[in-house]
Amino acid sequence: MKHLYRWNLSYQDAIALQEKLAGRVIHKPLSKTPKLIAGIDCALTSDKHKIIACIVVLSYPSLEMLEIQSAKRKLSMPYIPGLLSFREAPACIQAAEKLKIFPDLFIVDGQGIAHPRRLGLAAHLGLFLDKPTIGCAKSRLIGNYNEPALRRGSFSLLKDDSETIGAVVRTKTNVKPLFLSVGHKCTLDDAIEWTLNCAPKFRLPEPTRLADIEVAKLK
Repeated sequence: MKHLYRWNLSYQDAIALQEKLAGRVIHKPLSKTPKLIAGIDCALTSDKHKIIACIVVLSYPSLEMLEIQSAKRKLSMPYIPGLLSFREAPACIQAAEKLKIFPDLFIVDGQGIAHPRRLGLAAHLGLFLDKPTIGCAKSRLIGNYNEPALRRGSFSLLKDDSETIGAVVRTKTNVKPLFLSVGHKCTLDDAIEWTLNCAPKFRLPEPTRLADIEVAKLK
């Protein structure tokens, strides 16, 4: 676990830090087949004062849940579009520090580089965790795309002007697609392949689907 800085930053300092850290994101193929895959999801407490993060670790290919860890932290920043990771990442890191089984790959409910400054939550966490991370968001933050075909496995590229920043992937036939992007230490092809590998039945891949269920229980 790498500790890069403290979290009590001003709005301007947070933006400057994102621009700096984005240059550290590594795009490279996965070096090995993941055998342990984690999902990360977050939610606000009902009073809106704290953030809850939950991490579930699954074995692959069985997708059996092996470990659950969670953390709750007071919010350190108000909601500001593009700076969501400064609200959620501290709790995610606190939960990750409790893990007894450290995964080969993290799938994060959030954006990777499909972000105005190319540093969404998945990319931000990847730098701290120093592990491959995939951004797996339910909705688009930025970029333009053509709607992919309705069949499972179909996808189209998500672009910001001429730059490819992610993919819009149909994980289940006739169901809304997901917005995938590189987080850290993987490629877009890896993000597409492993999200589909982990989503045999539902729209969401099992790691983030189960993390979502667990965080809802805690909420």
